[in-house]
Amino acid sequence: MTGPTSPDLPPDLARQLEALGGQLVWRIGKDELSDDVVVRLGYASATPRFAHLPRLRSAGDAELQAALSENRVVIEWVD
Repeated sequence: MTGPTSPDLPPDLARQLEALGGQLVWRIGKDELSDDVVVRLGYASATPRFAHLPRLRSAGDAELQAALSENRVVIEWVD
């Protein structure tokens, strides 16, 4: 039995990834100085540190899709 989104994953790995996902927090938005879309990701224990990072502007679905297709997405890990 595998997860609905990844039928090729072994069941144990799918369970581990789902458990990990429950421990993560993220923010997605546009960088204030550029049009890059920033995805900030970290463990829930890092939530207070998100407040000390530069503010992200909101981005709609169309803007997110355009940034993905133009390789203008930046992933940031928050410790």
